[in-house]
Amino acid sequence: MVTPPRLFSLQQAFRAHPELARVVDRIRQSEQMLALISPLLQPGLRAQIQAGPVDEESWCLLVGNPAVGTKLRQLTPALLAALRNGGFAVPRLRIKIRVR
Repeated sequence: MVTPPRLFSLQQAFRAHPELARVVDRIRQSEQMLALISPLLQPGLRAQIQAGPVDEESWCLLVGNPAVGTKLRQLTPALLAALRNGGFAVPRLRIKIRVR
């Protein structure tokens, strides 16, 4: 008799593999960081920004167009200060235009 393959939920699969668990942790961290800086952004600007990858050296924000990127570059010192005050030691903020 053939035993059917055991099915795992996506969450179980991520928890079972340390590397995948780290990916989930980084995604969660990036989303928390975006929530932390959101109050510093105008509502129209906020809608144009997505949390991107985070690593030990930087955090990337994905933006809808170059004008939003320019405004975020102007706000970078304040955003980095807010992140530090919130407990996230991010040395650098990267801004990338999101390709649709």
